[in-house]
Amino acid sequence: MPADDNDTKIDELRRGIDDIDNEILDLLNRRLELALEIGRAKAVRGAQVLDNLRETKIFERLSALNKGPMTDPMIEDVYREIIQSSRKTQKSHRVSYLGPEATFTHIAAMKHFGSYVSFIPQQKIPDVFQEVEKGACKFGVVPVENSIEGAVNHTLDQFYESDLKICAERYQLISHDLLTKAGRLEDIKTVYSHPQALAQCSRWLRKYLPDVALEECGSTAHAAQKASGKPETAAIAGSEAAHMYQLEVLASKIEDTSRNTTRFLIIGRDKIPPTGDDKTSLMFVTSHIPGALYKALKPLSDSGINMVKLESRPTKHENWSYFFFVDMQGHIENPIVKETVLEMKSLCLFLRHLGSYPRDKQGHGDTENGL
Repeated sequence: MPADDNDTKIDELRRGIDDIDNEILDLLNRRLELALEIGRAKAVRGAQVLDNLRETKIFERLSALNKGPMTDPMIEDVYREIIQSSRKTQKSHRVSYLGPEATFTHIAAMKHFGSYVSFIPQQKIPDVFQEVEKGACKFGVVPVENSIEGAVNHTLDQFYESDLKICAERYQLISHDLLTKAGRLEDIKTVYSHPQALAQCSRWLRKYLPDVALEECGSTAHAAQKASGKPETAAIAGSEAAHMYQLEVLASKIEDTSRNTTRFLIIGRDKIPPTGDDKTSLMFVTSHIPGALYKALKPLSDSGINMVKLESRPTKHENWSYFFFVDMQGHIENPIVKETVLEMKSLCLFLRHLGSYPRDKQGHGDTENGL
């Protein structure tokens, strides 16, 4: 095709894109007007702005209609931003998270809430809880377990002291990159990272950087920040930290085990309605006598409810006394679940419902390992 004809065709295609963009803009504004009406209606009856059930149904409906070439994840990304824009007009949220910026918790928070909320970093997990408890933030985001390292005990311990609820969960695939301003591996003298990240990349480090010094940091983001000011150093962190701290990705996916996943919890005060695919989380304490835990859990087995997680933590108020965390399938408003929880409560010294919330479908195998 001659160059002039090719340029003419490109111009025609671009005019077509412009026409479509004009239509999209008009439709987005009409959608936003409807969202404003919904926001006003919610304000009248005091309803929550964050509606995970509605969002899930939108994604599922559009995925069923999708004929391509857009993939379902692409549609979800686009519509998550559209939905967040609508929420911004309804009410602006502040979300507290375990910081600093560019940590995996920050990434999980952004993926869950989108970009149209204010993210407030905190230095410690108790600070995240405190900001939500005192009303400074609407929601908080904290890690609760990792597929390799296990439970995040600081998060579990906070539920013993707090009355906040679990409003949602999010599973985030954790992938580590080597970030640096050094041009070559041979130039690196020190590697910074969080202790867990160093442990999760230990084989790669022994193979490719056997003689470098390893220095622990409070977070992978802090490690990237330190490496940004020292050319002969590197950080192990997520790729998002490279953009934030002007570092280059010298090696990607250096973790020893693939499919390393962290589960995050979104905490707040909202009561989340059933979606049909939910989890319920409980915390309870049993008598310190033989068979007490078996008796407390037996109603789950009798009712046929699948228990997908069980953790224990010391109460710290009495030696050799523990409280237990249980995740089960189903919502507390389901009559069978509600009746089972009431029966369990009668067999425990203490039991508290931590929340019922939609099961994140990105979770890996949590419904296949009933205990």
